[in-house]
Amino acid sequence: MTASSSSLALRGEHFIAGEWVGGGEKFSSSPAHGPAHDFALGTPALVERAARAAEEAFPAYSALSRAARADFLDAIAEEIEARAAAITLIGTQETGLPEARLNGERGRTTGQLRLFAEHVRQGKHLDLRLDEALPNRQPLPRPDLRLVQRPIGPVAVFGASNFPLAFSVAGGDTAAALAAGCPVVVKGHSAHPGTGEVVAQAIEAAIRRMGVPAGVFSLIQGGDRKVGEAVVTHPLIKAVGFTGSLVGGRALFDLCAARPEPIPFFGELGSVNPVFMLPGALEARAAARGEAWAGSLTQGAGQFCTNPGVVILAESPEADAFLGAAKAALEKVPAQTMLTDGIARAYREGQARFDSRNAVRPVLTTTSEGRLANPNLYEISAEAFMADHALAEEVFGPLGLVVRAPSAEALPEIAKGFEGQLTATLHMDPKDAPLARRLLPILERKAGRLLVNGFPTGVEVAESMVHGGPYPASTNFGATSVGTMSIRRFLRPVCYQNLPDELLFEDLQGA
Repeated sequence: MTASSSSLALRGEHFIAGEWVGGGEKFSSSPAHGPAHDFALGTPALVERAARAAEEAFPAYSALSRAARADFLDAIAEEIEARAAAITLIGTQETGLPEARLNGERGRTTGQLRLFAEHVRQGKHLDLRLDEALPNRQPLPRPDLRLVQRPIGPVAVFGASNFPLAFSVAGGDTAAALAAGCPVVVKGHSAHPGTGEVVAQAIEAAIRRMGVPAGVFSLIQGGDRKVGEAVVTHPLIKAVGFTGSLVGGRALFDLCAARPEPIPFFGELGSVNPVFMLPGALEARAAARGEAWAGSLTQGAGQFCTNPGVVILAESPEADAFLGAAKAALEKVPAQTMLTDGIARAYREGQARFDSRNAVRPVLTTTSEGRLANPNLYEISAEAFMADHALAEEVFGPLGLVVRAPSAEALPEIAKGFEGQLTATLHMDPKDAPLARRLLPILERKAGRLLVNGFPTGVEVAESMVHGGPYPASTNFGATSVGTMSIRRFLRPVCYQNLPDELLFEDLQGA
């Protein structure tokens, strides 16, 4: 295992099937602070090379025992930890995120690798089913039937801008695909190419340690839209994992659907994550809940896909107290560095959209410049909100909107107007239970995760977690990009009928 070191030894190259590949055009990183670095620019030719290597590696890698595959995932986690200081150093420079956040995200990344390893080691992902042969059944005998989930083939993963570790090179999509038995081709995000390269070095070390096929992993740095299109349209790629914007994700989704052989596109596209403050909850703790919402809204400069951007509540003195407490808390939040110049620009454009609406009343407005973001707070009537769809679209950053309903009885109708969400939250006291029971069946059709008396920022990596939801929150409402069920995205069921004992491989033997 490589010793931990804070020194950086960046090649500025792609990692393709066990080899570092440079040459051609280059691009420079745009760090929040510290030195910029040059990196080789991705091309469709590199996509071709990586996809073919992944296909060549697939038979051997998919045939590995569950134990061997789990050991490989554990080895990746160990090698990432061995480079902890270097990852934190380059990660903080490129993204502007504080050390504590990067260290926590690294722990989440290695933790999910180990969780997936244990899940695979126990065979929980296989969904094994057996219908024993009934040769004497009348009027017709039944054959021996065994169902097991099998890996689908090479998977493409797009690194996310807002999570340089947990949703990028060795993040959830990559870990899930490798756990399923699928080689991975990663298109790294140009916002943090150095972080991506150090993680790729860790995967390289794990590949060499464990002796798995070199083509099981490739990283292509940067590249324009043509590179992304080449990734999702390559005939050897059998599924795509993506976390990013609605516009970019929908374009890639459409390309996947238009292929001669359409493939699944598992896109997590974000949402406004509505929070419903019920009357009893406000009566009990209006100010405390307003302050807590402001804290969740500004966590990480609001750059989470689960950021609770919209609160819905009924007109009351307690609603005024909630809004006042939220404003007071937001006024104390200093400017925060955003992940990229593009994200910061989009945040300012989102604020301008709110400022342009006569029906929207500013509660706290600030000016944000460069890569710095200041919080903003607005309020609007429920009637005006429901008439303007654009106000229910995600603003990626610390901007909050309070929707004021004429009464609590109006909340279910407002809930019906939301599109698909990653999360939906109820704040309630026991006296709110009748209203909560009316809201719950509406919200469970809108979101993948429902919360009570909490805030959705912070996604636990666990067996039962769902991070997904109806469109446009994600492109596949039956999937999750977090938790062990995410492995199932890259598997498909195969039924084996009357296989002789000599053909029963390990997973089928356990049926």
